[in-house]
Parts: sequence; C-alpha cells; structure tokens
Amino acid sequence: MDTAKNSNPIEQAGSAAPAQAEAAAVPARRPGDTALTILAVLAFVFALQWARDFFIPLVFGILIAYTLNPVVIWLERLRLPRALASAVVMLALLGSSTLVASSVYNEAQAIMDELPIATYKLTSALRRLDDGEQGPLDKLRSAADALKKAANADGGSADPAPSVQPPPAVLIKQPDFDLNDWLLAGSKSAAAFIGQLTMVLFLVFFALVSGNTFKRKLVKLTGPSLSNKKITVQILDDINSSIQKYMLMLLVTNTMLGLLTWLALHWIGLDNAGAWALVAALTHIIPYFGSMIAMTAIAFAAFLQFESFSMMLLAAFATLAISTLVGMLVSTWMTGRIAKMNAMAVFVALLFGAWLWGVWGMLLCVPVIVVIKVISQHVEDLHALAELLSE
Repeated sequence: MDTAKNSNPIEQAGSAAPAQAEAAAVPARRPGDTALTILAVLAFVFALQWARDFFIPLVFGILIAYTLNPVVIWLERLRLPRALASAVVMLALLGSSTLVASSVYNEAQAIMDELPIATYKLTSALRRLDDGEQGPLDKLRSAADALKKAANADGGSADPAPSVQPPPAVLIKQPDFDLNDWLLAGSKSAAAFIGQLTMVLFLVFFALVSGNTFKRKLVKLTGPSLSNKKITVQILDDINSSIQKYMLMLLVTNTMLGLLTWLALHWIGLDNAGAWALVAALTHIIPYFGSMIAMTAIAFAAFLQFESFSMMLLAAFATLAISTLVGMLVSTWMTGRIAKMNAMAVFVALLFGAWLWGVWGMLLCVPVIVVIKVISQHVEDLHALAELLSE
C-alpha cells in the first residue's frame, strides 16, 4: 500500500512533464504583440496602396496565368512543348483581346460622332413629349420677355437724360482649360496603361512557361518537415482550384449575360446589338457598378437611334433586368458554391478594394479574398479569419 501511494506522485510528475514541456515550447504572448501586429498590417496595407502600379499588374498576371494554365496543360498532352503551348495561348489571347477592343472602340467612336446632334435630338424628343407645348422654363422665359417689352413700351415716350457712361473695364482672364496640358496628361496615362499591359503579358507568358517551378520552390522552402510540405502542397492546390473555378464562373456568367443581352437588344431593334452585348458582358466583371455603366451607355445609344424616351427606358430596363438576373441569382449562387463566403464579407472586400486600388481593386478583391480564405483555413493562427469569411 505504501509503495503504491509513493508511486502516485512519481507517475503524476512523469505524466505532467510532457505537458509542461509542451507548454514551455509554446511562447507566451506578450501584451505588445497585438499592437505590433496591427502596425504591421497597417504598414502592409499602405505599402500596397503606395506600390499599386507594381502590385496591380502582378496580381492580374498571376490570376490570368492560373486561368490559362489548364489550356497549356491540355496542349502539352497533344505533344506540344511547354514554351510553344504558352506562345499559342498568348497569341490567341492577344488576338481575341484585339477584336474585343476594336469592337468597343468602334461603338465609342460612333457615339462620339453623334454627340453634336444629341442636343437637337433631346430637344425634339422633349417637344414631342410635351405635345408641342412649351415647357415650364420656356413659359417663364416668354413671360419675362413680354414684361420687358411692356416696360420698354411704357417708358419709350419720355426722353431720358443723356448720361455719359465710363468705358467698360477690360479684364484679361486666363483660360481655365488648356488643351495642350489635357493632351499631355492623356498621353502619359495611355503610355502608363500600355506599359502595365505589356508587363502583364510578359508576366503571364513567363508564368505559363515556368509551370510548377515556383510551386516546387515554395514546397522546398517550407523546410525538411514532411507535414509542412503536405500543408503547403494542399494550400497551393486549393488556391489553384479556387481561382480556376472562380474565373470559370466569371466566364460562364458573363457569356450567359452577353447572349441574353444580345437577344434582348436584337428584339428591341438596336443597331450593333452584338457589340453592345459584348460591352455589357465586359463591364459586368466590375461588381455592382459595371451593370450601371452598361445600362447608361446602352440607354444613350438607344435614344440616339430611336429619339424616343420610351425606347431608351425599354433598353435600359432590359439591360438592368438581365444583369440583375445573372448577377444577383446565378453569380451569387455559383460564388457561394465555389468560395463559400458570406455576402457581407464580399461587400466589405469590395469597399476595401475600391479604396485601395480603385476600379482595379474592385476587379481583384474577390479572387484575392478567396485566396486569403483558403490560406487561413490551413493556418491555425488564422482560423478566426477563416470563420469570419465563411458562410
């Protein structure tokens, strides 16, 4: 009995030793760690905003490379070398982008050519809307002219005393708008955009040619631990799958929206319905605001063609209804199935992306937040963030 009693403290000490060692292995969190983490996050965010000209093309190039990688793999299975397959995919991408840009440019040029007569068409439509009657402003202007004529007629019999008026002062005002400065600023913006686009294309090409090189390097950098390597491979595979599914969802939904818009505009009788459907599909990539841009442009084009407010409203309503149907129902359902994120988190991410990088941030924020969610699901310290983003 005494031996059993004496052995209990030894066994308890032996069993408590691993627990103490494990507790000692976990470093205690100091009070200043939270403040340092917050400062590091703020510094990172402002670094992203400061270096936006570098990070926006980088993120765009990575997303496009992830999207086109399955096509390159499929061409490799047809016995094409990796470099040749990447070149074929890039040429196809450049050709399709050129066709799309040419179509959109032609429609924009047609609208710009008709802008000088848009005022006349608007005035004619307003007169037909009022059945030939004067509007409130025209009635007030006519009444003011009549009162002025009556006052001049009553005071015209008396000869007013001649008065010598001083010569008017000559004021030299500098022009507020300088065409040369505007053209110079526009040329700089166009040159910067072309430079960023060229950088994106080269980045996509080299990323496609490299294949899984960076994936192997990242796995190697995780260290000799087999568990860390497995976790890294799983994270990279999940990121690859999530991005490809998201981009496929964008392709499917925007193609569906373009086809439905083309059918509706063709039924209405709008000229170049296919080009306007393409504009609607491209602008729908911008969450929420893209549909409003497309609706405004299509409504203006319908007014210029038909010179009727009813046809303008019909075209705008058809565009908005289709974008709402596809965007709110189909896209939301597919995004929920793919990313499994709550709508509030996505909307906050859109606001943050718009503040950080403007329109480009709105385009990139959803795939970036999907990547963040995938990483946080596999990192123990970030499980709270994953729970916050999940449904």
